[in-house]
Amino acid sequence: MTDVLSRRDLDFLLYEWLDVESLLSRKRFAEHSRQTFDAVMDLCADLAHKHFEPHNKKSDAQEPRMRPDGSVEMIDDVKTALDAYSAAGLIASQFDESVGGMQLPTTVARAAMAWFQAANASTASYPFLTVANANLIATYGTASQIDDYVRPMLEGRYFGTMCLSEPQAGSSLADITTRALRQDDGSYRLTGTKMWISAGDHELTENIVHLVLAKAEGGGPGVKGISLFIVPKFLPGGTRNDVTLVGLNHKMGNRGTTNTLLAFGDGTHSPDGQSGAIGFLVGEEHRGLSYMFHMMNEARIGVGFLAIALGYVGYLKSVDYAKVRTQGRALGAKDPLSAPVPLIEHADVRRMLLAQKSYVEGALALGLYCSRLVDEQDTADDDEVKAESTLLLDVLTPIAKSWPSQWCLEANSLAIQVHGGYGYTRDYDVEQYYRDNRLNPIHEGTHGIQGLDLLGRKVTMQGGAGLMLLVGRIAATVEAARAAGLSDYADPLNAATQRIAEVTAGLWATGDPAVALANSTIYLEAMGHIVIAWMWLEQLLAVADKSGDFYDGKRHAARYFFRYELPKVGPQLDVLASHDRTTLDANPAWF
Repeated sequence: MTDVLSRRDLDFLLYEWLDVESLLSRKRFAEHSRQTFDAVMDLCADLAHKHFEPHNKKSDAQEPRMRPDGSVEMIDDVKTALDAYSAAGLIASQFDESVGGMQLPTTVARAAMAWFQAANASTASYPFLTVANANLIATYGTASQIDDYVRPMLEGRYFGTMCLSEPQAGSSLADITTRALRQDDGSYRLTGTKMWISAGDHELTENIVHLVLAKAEGGGPGVKGISLFIVPKFLPGGTRNDVTLVGLNHKMGNRGTTNTLLAFGDGTHSPDGQSGAIGFLVGEEHRGLSYMFHMMNEARIGVGFLAIALGYVGYLKSVDYAKVRTQGRALGAKDPLSAPVPLIEHADVRRMLLAQKSYVEGALALGLYCSRLVDEQDTADDDEVKAESTLLLDVLTPIAKSWPSQWCLEANSLAIQVHGGYGYTRDYDVEQYYRDNRLNPIHEGTHGIQGLDLLGRKVTMQGGAGLMLLVGRIAATVEAARAAGLSDYADPLNAATQRIAEVTAGLWATGDPAVALANSTIYLEAMGHIVIAWMWLEQLLAVADKSGDFYDGKRHAARYFFRYELPKVGPQLDVLASHDRTTLDANPAWF
């Protein structure tokens, strides 16, 4: 059986590069050791292979259905897997001991979660959303809200969701119409409809905790009027709340995760005959979007990890297939009766495998690097280190979400290509990985939204301090690489980094935001390639003076990325530097 992830690569990134063992000196992680980190990784790999991977294709083929009574029917394997996950205490892995958590470093917890995301993206979505939900309430909720909702979620008795989008609004949260009316007892009554709500209804747990964005009275227009509410499917005491499953969305991939249209306060399940689902305010009124961004930013990095995991498992399976499938003969072979060679003997197949390796291993490095920044901002003793970690994480988050969603999806496409015609059939797993991964460029903010966020906000905030911090971090790696004799890699990365800093300044010097942002997605892609090249240069430094196939593989993947991928940035920067108006000047009537 093919592993769904490379434990060797994870160990290299965690211990030989990011030095997560150094975190053990911090008070929060003092009860841990390398042995406890490894034990968690061993447990997750075992559970992923035993309980998650076996039903991946089954849950894809037998997706959840809505019964006539409005409940959800799904295969039993999903609950069996999630019960095992919850019993192991993994939902609580990052949380404080005071609420039953393990206090694992985020870096280790996210590496551990990747096993489940690779083994079964759909089933892994339920705890993934629950962790983000619980983390938000633990940060901004009251003590009673933590007791009522966080603790049961960490025990696996409740699962959580995030309810932002609406049928008419999509990603434009300023246009949501869900309303919340204050009640005399301090609760609220919510009415409205939410769309595309993953894990929005199921029978997997005792309760479902919805975090819902709605507009309360007295708020300003647009996003300034948005508040955040806890709206449980079942109220404290067990009474059904007025949250109704209207329908299930049937998707291209991730079919095992229920994706729902929910009605809040339509009267179907009113607990007392009054209109409106009962909700409880999180934090202060009209600050809901800022609270929700806490969950969204965590989810965005998590989506990046999901894309990485799906790209990685597809890569590993295409490597295995290329080594055992024989087809064709070596160039120059004259004897037509000679034995065919394995696919991996063909240069073009090796090109496709190298491309996949460079994408998935580069992206995994970025995801774990961002996770290490979370640990720094949360636990570093130095306030300056904390502040810099937060700032750099802000800049990298749109890249950590979008770059893997684009290029690990391309890795899945190449995995299908390596399999040839068989890859396009359901007999092999790689076609499903592609379908499952195709969601990731869309949800939690599309590529276009991430590009606007990066160029419109993140690289300009604090007078460009975030961009300069990123440029400075890359420059430090460049100098270390030059000292290590890696100038062939350091110099082109340095040139690309300096140029994108100049291009950024030039775009905003136009004084026209429409022109500056017209090609923000190209900017996102160029910056992403530069950041991944940085990740590869970091890995090259980490493998210096080490020998063996694993380290040589790292060197060759880095060589591929710098020879084949980083040069793509040049033409993209040319377009950006020209302040091209092609998209702005396109008349809608021409389409």
